[in-house]
Amino acid sequence: MNKSLVLGIDIGGTNTKFGVVDSHGEILAQGSIITCETDDPHHFINRLDQALKPLFDKFNHENFIGIGVGAPNGNFYTGTIEMAPNLKWRGVVPLVSLIENKFKLKTVLTNDANAAAIGEMIYGHAKGMKNFIVITLGTGLGSGIVVNGELVYGHTGFAGELGHVTVMPEGRLCDGGRKGCLETYASATGIVKTVKDLLKDSSETSSLRKIEEKDLRSKHITEAALQGDAIALKAYDYTAAILGRALTDFVVFSSPEAIFLFGGLAQAKDVLFKPTKNYFENNLMNVFKNTVKLLPSGLPESDAAILGSAALIAKTNRI
Repeated sequence: MNKSLVLGIDIGGTNTKFGVVDSHGEILAQGSIITCETDDPHHFINRLDQALKPLFDKFNHENFIGIGVGAPNGNFYTGTIEMAPNLKWRGVVPLVSLIENKFKLKTVLTNDANAAAIGEMIYGHAKGMKNFIVITLGTGLGSGIVVNGELVYGHTGFAGELGHVTVMPEGRLCDGGRKGCLETYASATGIVKTVKDLLKDSSETSSLRKIEEKDLRSKHITEAALQGDAIALKAYDYTAAILGRALTDFVVFSSPEAIFLFGGLAQAKDVLFKPTKNYFENNLMNVFKNTVKLLPSGLPESDAAILGSAALIAKTNRI
């Protein structure tokens, strides 16, 4: 076997996924561990070491060229995780140095949305594109911006937080303390809030009324929308209107060839894509009309986190 394997690690608030990825983007083996059993990141590294040892033995440590890591508030420049709100680790965690010291492999870190963008470039539908944006519609809204073939990190390493662009002044409160951020509307959390408001403000029949408010999830809304539920469809249209108009602002600063939508809400397919594209095209400046494709991600949902993380090393080494 040639020295061409990459270990992709995706650190989430609850679980950390990892996988061995070859030069063709195939995941040869994968697994997971609990992310934060304690607030000590050294404990995490030791647990990770135990979980990865069988993979390094099976595929031979010498065949690995590096480790790519996607994590909340991961800073590409410094190799640190900085004050991540959904992790137990406090302050600034020097994750890259901890991993490199343990596994003796080059390690690259960025946030999960940036990793998704690089994954799209290396393994997905953005192959050959130099200018594009990936929007991840999960619990929140993440984004990765690629300009002239390079990810935009900015001065501090935290550029491209499009989920925190204000779309509704004095609107919904965001976890970051601001009001009206895009992710409070265009995300799994946002659409659940929208449905709850619609159910309270109308007496319209909906299958979603059968679900306890505390148990309502975005997947229920997607399933209902795909079955033609009126409240669910209104919620998706409202979400699409806000998202589509926000995307027109993003086009102005980078003129991307394509914008990729990925994550839970994107699983609604045309229920999300058709209205979003309509609001998007109708609000674009004339010079940009019909120049930007709105596309689903080319990465499999179940493998995207690992592939995105692995792509950080794949891009660096031009596998």
